[in-house]
Amino acid sequence: MKPVIGCLGAGRMGRGIAVVFAFAGHEVVVVDFKQRERSAFDALAAEAAAEIRSTLDILARIDLLRPELVATIADRIRIVPRDEAAAVLPRCGVVFEGMPEILDLKRTALAEASRLAGEGPIIASTTSTILVDDLSGSIEHPNRFLNAHWLNPAYLVPLIELSPGKLTAPDVTARMKALLEGIGKVPVVCAARPGFIVPRIQTLAMNEAARMVEEGVASAEDIDKAVIYGFGFRFAVLGLLEFIDWGGGDILHHASRYLAEALGDSRYAAPDIIAANMRDGRIGMKTGQGFMNYEGLDQAAYRERRLAAFASALRAMGLAREPVA
Repeated sequence: MKPVIGCLGAGRMGRGIAVVFAFAGHEVVVVDFKQRERSAFDALAAEAAAEIRSTLDILARIDLLRPELVATIADRIRIVPRDEAAAVLPRCGVVFEGMPEILDLKRTALAEASRLAGEGPIIASTTSTILVDDLSGSIEHPNRFLNAHWLNPAYLVPLIELSPGKLTAPDVTARMKALLEGIGKVPVVCAARPGFIVPRIQTLAMNEAARMVEEGVASAEDIDKAVIYGFGFRFAVLGLLEFIDWGGGDILHHASRYLAEALGDSRYAAPDIIAANMRDGRIGMKTGQGFMNYEGLDQAAYRERRLAAFASALRAMGLAREPVA
């Protein structure tokens, strides 16, 4: 039997997560954890239900859902006020906290929710900015607590970054990972460090794109075209570190040194791990090891699979063309 999923907070993240799990056949209860007059709650609940229904209608229009299933999936989601939390939270297998990104607010909500839920449910914060160990002290039975950072829109983006803390039990991380994989998501585990994985990378990339507009390197439109059809196109198939291995860490080393000198900015310098890998002969595919291990791999077949993935992406973007006979 699928566990009941709780969403603490009826904002955009709570609604998005509710859609994901309802789509996968789970009963979901969304708890509006802000104390409101009944009329205010009724208005919020109606708004949230309408947005959830609208999201499901969009998924149907873009062929991710049969239209006749929209009502069935929407009916799996209940939106309840704060005063019903004590009744619904203990029934949940997992509770995702999606309150506003304010430390004291999250601590207060998590403390009360963990007390009301009892020790059974796994509790996860969806925060993108606050470290798990800065929140776990508020949790009763903190061994069942971790961060689970979803990327918007939650109902489309596959990735979820799991960040266990010092007190998180290993089996809790394993159970959360299995739950998410079971609904078609792609969880990754990262240390409790500021920025997780994606925010750290994308913050650097977005700031650099804005800086290039500022410096007159190219127009905003052309920079975005370059990202979509070059940067994003390649890294959607290979990933950043596999791409380094594909071309060779030595290429990154020399390109980084050139850019750091030409632009007079140390932020382009390669990290020490690149030089260490070169010193140890871990240059990438051509040496059998880089960030990944390619020893014993049929590299010709591997390259062809990756090229086939590029071809699929081209077709999806409408850019694949027939040759001129």
